[in-house]
Amino acid sequence: MLSTDRPAEVAVLSGRLRAAVTRLNRRLRAGALGGISPAQASALAMIERLGSPALSELAAAEQVRPPSMTRVVDALEGEGLVARTTDPVDRRCQRVALTSSGRRALASIRSRKSAFLEPRLARLGKSQLATLTAAVGILEQLAEEE
Repeated sequence: MLSTDRPAEVAVLSGRLRAAVTRLNRRLRAGALGGISPAQASALAMIERLGSPALSELAAAEQVRPPSMTRVVDALEGEGLVARTTDPVDRRCQRVALTSSGRRALASIRSRKSAFLEPRLARLGKSQLATLTAAVGILEQLAEEE
């Protein structure tokens, strides 16, 4: 078990984790996005998560500037994957929501990524699967921290 009393070990683990997550993410994205960019796929997933966010909320959640998010949403809208609406309370505010095509595209991306992972996970032993299950919980926790 590592502790913060051993900063060198934590630094090594940090580097290994970063590299492994980056490589795995790259492999998951390769061929799974169905012709949309990683930024567009990420925006689709965030729109689903947030419901019908304002463009400014979506930009903040994706940690990009509003003009960049506007370009991403423009492209998604052009593909029929999202639709914009005017906020009924603040008419100056635009909200964005997934269309049925957007939901299908997101489901397809997730399905292709799962198809990549599932046979690899099936080759693991019970002990490795138990360890990975615990690690996934920790990774989810780290991903949610601000």
